[in-house]
Amino acid sequence: MRLHRLEIEGFGPFLDRQVVDFDSFSDDGIFLIAGRTGAGKSSILDAVCFGLYGSVPRYESGDKRLRSDHCEPDDPTEVVVEFSTGSGRYRVVRSPEYLRPAKRGGGLTKQASAVRLDMLDAGGDWVTRATKEKRVADELDEILQLSREQFLQVILLAQNRFARFLLADSKERQGLLRRLFGTERFEDVQSRFDERRRASESALSGVMATVDARIDEAERVITDGELWGEHDASLVATTSERIDALRAALARAEYRAERRAADRDAAEERLSLADAALAAQRDDRRAQEERDRARAALARLDAEQPSIDEAKSTLQRARAAEALRATIAAVWRAEQVRDAALTAEGEARAEWDAAGMTIDETSAEALEAWAADRTRETGGWQNAATLERDTPARAAELEEAQRQVSVAAALVEAGEAERAELPARLQELTERRDALRRSADRVDDLASALAAAKTRTSAAKRAAAAEVALQTAERSLAEASEALAGAQASLAQLRRRRLDGFAGELAIALVAGEPCAVCGATEHPAPAEHSDPVSADDINAAEQARDAAQSVEKAAQERVSTARSDVAAAHAVADGRTTAAAQEEQAEAERAHAEAVAAADALAAVDAQVAEVGTSIARLDETREEAAATLAAAHESLALASQRDEQAAQQIIEARGGFATVAERIDTTRGHIEAARALAAALAESRRATQAHSEAIGRQSDALAASDFEDVEAAEQAMRSAQEQESLEARITAHAAQREKERATLFDLELRTLPEELIDIAPAELAATEARTAWKAAVAEAGRATATSEQLASLIESAASAHARSAGQRDEHEVLRALADTIAGRAGNTHKMTLETFVLAAELEEIVDAANRRLSDMSTGRYRLQHSDALASRGAASGLGIVVFDAFTGQTRPPQSLSGGETFLSSLALALGLAEVVTARAGGIQLDTLFIDEGFGSLDADTLEVAMRALDELRSGGRTVGIISHVESMQEQIPAQLVVEQTAAGPSRIRD
Repeated sequence: MRLHRLEIEGFGPFLDRQVVDFDSFSDDGIFLIAGRTGAGKSSILDAVCFGLYGSVPRYESGDKRLRSDHCEPDDPTEVVVEFSTGSGRYRVVRSPEYLRPAKRGGGLTKQASAVRLDMLDAGGDWVTRATKEKRVADELDEILQLSREQFLQVILLAQNRFARFLLADSKERQGLLRRLFGTERFEDVQSRFDERRRASESALSGVMATVDARIDEAERVITDGELWGEHDASLVATTSERIDALRAALARAEYRAERRAADRDAAEERLSLADAALAAQRDDRRAQEERDRARAALARLDAEQPSIDEAKSTLQRARAAEALRATIAAVWRAEQVRDAALTAEGEARAEWDAAGMTIDETSAEALEAWAADRTRETGGWQNAATLERDTPARAAELEEAQRQVSVAAALVEAGEAERAELPARLQELTERRDALRRSADRVDDLASALAAAKTRTSAAKRAAAAEVALQTAERSLAEASEALAGAQASLAQLRRRRLDGFAGELAIALVAGEPCAVCGATEHPAPAEHSDPVSADDINAAEQARDAAQSVEKAAQERVSTARSDVAAAHAVADGRTTAAAQEEQAEAERAHAEAVAAADALAAVDAQVAEVGTSIARLDETREEAAATLAAAHESLALASQRDEQAAQQIIEARGGFATVAERIDTTRGHIEAARALAAALAESRRATQAHSEAIGRQSDALAASDFEDVEAAEQAMRSAQEQESLEARITAHAAQREKERATLFDLELRTLPEELIDIAPAELAATEARTAWKAAVAEAGRATATSEQLASLIESAASAHARSAGQRDEHEVLRALADTIAGRAGNTHKMTLETFVLAAELEEIVDAANRRLSDMSTGRYRLQHSDALASRGAASGLGIVVFDAFTGQTRPPQSLSGGETFLSSLALALGLAEVVTARAGGIQLDTLFIDEGFGSLDADTLEVAMRALDELRSGGRTVGIISHVESMQEQIPAQLVVEQTAAGPSRIRD
């Protein structure tokens, strides 16, 4: 990769656009970026890094102030980087996010970050390849083939950045190498193996827990069933021995189940015999009871025979009279219809007479003709009746037309008046809107201030609470320490008493004539007394009390440490403010923010009012002529309404006649028409009903002559309803069927020649009950014995099967555990090197070899770097150490022991070696541009000369090396220079 051109505007200390042409230094190979401290030399490298990666290493953990402080709100901020790789020449144009003046409404608004990637085509034109940040980042990853960390480690060697790699501990060096070589995948491998180990351990524990649970359950079943043999099952120790003991108990359980099954079969046979004897006696008893019932039922049916014969006669006459029912009913219905018709005729005639109308003939035909003539007359009056009904509506229409004329005239006058007042109103609203806008523009700033005030208030409260908690924790620690001291003193006293009482304990065990366990004598003339006994259990209890006190004290110490950390953190966030001061600041910030928010809320309403007034002015100008036209139309509508009202009044007078209203005349005439038509219909219906009644009388006389009845009364007395006939027939049929059934039943029972007295079945029932009780007890015992045997067999089989499977699973788990521990740097891994550390150690060896090829020349053969895998202290991971071999002493020493100049040379050699290995891992990319920022001021003249020779070798192959330094001797040795200087106005500039 080679840098060609850099353009900077509004970035860092640079305000105006500055251009750096790196190609102009390609002939020299090495150039110096010079300038006074603070002028902005390192900002050139910041701009390169920002252009390519969108971030600056110096602002990784601080305020990302990329935009120049010298910029005015309208000034742009932009960085342009041109570079080339083996795939072509490219240009990146990038701007950071910053605040600029809002185009509308005043105040500031956020200008979003922007980026564009261009490529130079064969015709010499720039072609845009991407404009989205994600897309540009993906393209640059493919083009550069270096991550940001790799770029900073092999191209932009910032101030002291390469020295950090030399002086770092193993953990920090591992983090850097991980980012450079992307070895996170080995950590993932370690995590996966740990997960597999934990899963295997959990599975194995589950299997063993299952085996123990099955064995425990089986032993409980054996205990409950009293199946243990002569040997106590609790004496066995291993799982296999326990399973063997369970199998012996299973044999006893199976034998018991067989015996209980035989007892159950014998009880079942006795129950069958008793149930058969009881069933036979119950059957004979039921037959005796049925025989006696049938005799009584047959006697009762014979006594009912006369009433059955009478029912048969009644049913026969009812069926004969049923043939006359329809004829008699028809005469009755015709008579009812005739009487109703005559009554209706009388009522209709009375209504007709009451109407006072007279015609020449009152026949049905004449009445219908008269009604038709009157109906035609009413049709001519309907239009006048409608007009009469609409009289209020026409009056309202006339009144509305008059009102419209008044309204239109008032609108014309009001429009003129309103138009004259609006300009002053518009000026007032505009001034109010501008004032609200100035206040609303501060909402974001005041919100940030309010959030900061709330954070300080919360922190101040936490600090006060944390101080109280710290005091409580310190008191608890003091109490715990005092309790621990007491427990330790008690333990020491008990141990001393225990030692003092050992002689007394031995004396208690002495027996006259038996040898002493200490001296072997058989006589014991003066045994010691055991006056202050202290047992081993007393010692153990005291030790447990001491351990408990130690745990309490340790927990108290941790709480004190945590409380102190909380107090310090809270005070830092509160920025030294008390709770009252922080709350006062917060209240003031809330008031200011609320006023700004209220102004912002009111601004929209005032904007709308301004727009509304402007719209009203335009609208009033446009509608002035429309109001005049509306007034003319209203006058015309009033004239038409007056004309329609006069015409309707004349037509109503003509149709009213001698009545008060047209509607009254129409209603009266319609009443006469309805009376005429009702009388005509009644006359016709009366004539038809009289004729129908006469015909029904004739048919009834003919039917009586052909029947067995003398008159209608006799037939009606013989009649029965359908339900009564069905009831009579059902009674007759049921009596006959029941009598035949009882005779058949009695005949069969008489043939069995059963005794007349009822049989006593109580003895047989008692015998059957006793047999059933015995059988149930035998079944229960057999079921329990069988269930115990089956449950025990299932538990033993399950436990034995799981135990057999666990053997292979346990072997696999041990292999997996050992492998996981080795990869994670545990167990037998004496250097505690993880797999990732092992891989990075190999990379570090290559880096050290590459560095030594330069460091040997720089140090005139005195120093060499060596990779160290020595075991780190306090159990830390090993394998990434670096030591320095001093040929003058023949010993190795840590890099921290080097002088400032020696550290710089060693760090530079290591950084160059690291760059060589990283570029090789990145696909062997070519690095044609290299920057080194500062560090040369710590070198003496001779060492600086050595360093310059090493840097001069880097120019081989067309590489360009840029050095940032303010050392005067380097300015004398390097003629090609890029000078950064600060202008009198403040911003910096770059000159060749």
